[in-house]
Amino acid sequence: MTNLSVNINKIATLRNARGENRPDVEAVALDCESFGADGITVHPRPDQRHIRRDDVYRLRPILKCEFNIEGYPDSEFMDLVLAVRPTQVTLVPDAPDAITSSAGWDVQTHAEELTAIVERFKDAGVRTSIFVDPDIDAIRAAARTGADRVELYTKPYADNYGTDPDLAVAPYIAAADAARRLGLGVNAGHDLSLDNLAFFSKCIPWLSEVSIGHALICDALYLGLKETITRYKACLQPQKPAGNIL
Repeated sequence: MTNLSVNINKIATLRNARGENRPDVEAVALDCESFGADGITVHPRPDQRHIRRDDVYRLRPILKCEFNIEGYPDSEFMDLVLAVRPTQVTLVPDAPDAITSSAGWDVQTHAEELTAIVERFKDAGVRTSIFVDPDIDAIRAAARTGADRVELYTKPYADNYGTDPDLAVAPYIAAADAARRLGLGVNAGHDLSLDNLAFFSKCIPWLSEVSIGHALICDALYLGLKETITRYKACLQPQKPAGNIL
């Protein structure tokens, strides 16, 4: 079954708005874990506008589930990951002032630096994933870096799902199949929601993990965090065959 990693950046954004510790990021992370999340994702940015570096240090020892740190691999980020040693690091090509991720890596152009970064993290025992568009050439290049996984950037899928789900998911099926054939695990994230996740999961049942934050936290405002996580997990359940098998 595909793992659900809950991105808690938005919890930190709300906390930072008042300069106090409400909501408590650590408590929410533990609640997500107890409600069934398979992992917790954080994306510390240079301006620390949501998750802060001290949050990362405090979260690592208290979590029993997988811990995924996303970010652009500048020297400060590298030092943080190597010190904390999470379960997984996801390398994203965001500029320091980016509001959110908007594209995958041009892996071919950055192959040499990504290969060196992947090697450092793997030597430290950290599973490494590269954030990519559903582009087979990029996935082949990611495999050559030695990465363990790729994370497919799913905003284009989400944007087009309402118009033509089959057309929207087609490049992702091809990309995920190429990754699997190259021995890469396949993660996915960005704008996945209760509206589009089940279809995506059904079409790519070998997904290792989805990382979801913004939509999940928005849903939790109405449904509550426990019910929301339960519903997202249900979207990832393997599809049962129709009818009875005698």
